[in-house]
Amino acid sequence: MVSKAWKSLISSSAFIADYSAPHPQLQHLLVRYDHGHTSTPIYSSVVDDHALPNNQRVSLTPPPLVNWLKPYVIIDSSHGLLCLNCYYRDCASYGFGTTIAVIWNISIRKAIAVVVPNVADGEIYITFTSFGVCPETSDPKIVKITEINKWSDAESVTLIPWQVEVFTVSSGVWRRPYSTNLPRKSIEFSCSHVVVDGFCYWLATDRSTIDPGFKAYNLIISFHMTREEFTEVNLPDSLIYEGSIDYLNISNLRESLVVLDQNTEENVCYVWSMKDGVSKSFTKLFTIYSPNATLLSVLEFRRSGEPVIQIADNDADLPYVLSLLAIYEPKSKHISNLGINGIGSFHVRSYKETLLLLDQPDFTVYAKGKGYIVKQRDEIISLLKHTSKV
Repeated sequence: MVSKAWKSLISSSAFIADYSAPHPQLQHLLVRYDHGHTSTPIYSSVVDDHALPNNQRVSLTPPPLVNWLKPYVIIDSSHGLLCLNCYYRDCASYGFGTTIAVIWNISIRKAIAVVVPNVADGEIYITFTSFGVCPETSDPKIVKITEINKWSDAESVTLIPWQVEVFTVSSGVWRRPYSTNLPRKSIEFSCSHVVVDGFCYWLATDRSTIDPGFKAYNLIISFHMTREEFTEVNLPDSLIYEGSIDYLNISNLRESLVVLDQNTEENVCYVWSMKDGVSKSFTKLFTIYSPNATLLSVLEFRRSGEPVIQIADNDADLPYVLSLLAIYEPKSKHISNLGINGIGSFHVRSYKETLLLLDQPDFTVYAKGKGYIVKQRDEIISLLKHTSKV
């Protein structure tokens, strides 16, 4: 039994922020994977310390707000919170569905949901979301960017050539960012994004530079989580015209931004690190090479700096591709199998223990500027049906 005084102290914003401030803590790796395309996603956690890969995995049960909806993708993790993009569509209607961001504190088993406002025409517009915790206020934020989906429509569309909105848990509402310096209209965002040291970063392309050879100018767009302003980060010359941006990815390596340049023909991935937050100041750290298995992707970096990779088991005599999760050691070039295998893509995110969301009521769903308490799946479905209209 906890006294009212202790409960009041622990639930206070100051205590939660102080506990969640950066200090030495055990880091964990959350892993999400499938055993089949129709199976329920499996979530597990493993302590990221010197004993890895021999540490025991702990099975995790996603919160009801995730199980009631269709998990789509993990947006990002920040300050111990995991954000997932979930989706709901009323089968009785043939319109576009509703996107719901679920913010999950794995440590205290609490989650809240945020309905992401739709755009009127889903064929012309596309929406990207990112998530991070403001380091100065410890306030979780969701950034929503809506852009024109097709470059051919750019000149004809006059309604909303750009739209950026920010949701903060402290306010419970969507609003415009503090700054008005939106990215140029020719900028096209990609799905690759990451939060690093108080910034959200997206890989992007400048569509105005596309030439007849289908080359485009690649760059990075950053968003300051406190000032809420956008800036452009230039890539090193060798990556600006790398070809399709699909071969590039970005990640967080010990609070430094890294660019992953994967060459599928050579079965390697080059890891570039941005130095001191200076645009175009990138250094190639090392090369990931998997000689005995196909390197599928680089998913995350350990606290030690070792990358967590997904490889294909070429020796498995199966009618489908079996993926394995492994650790790559850059100095020895040794690959250690984590003993986790599945079908399709893995999702790996690092996190530390935090008390953020402790002061939030259980089963809170934010929609159209209000917070609702929903404790049954039917209740959230009913709420989404009434709030999905633009």
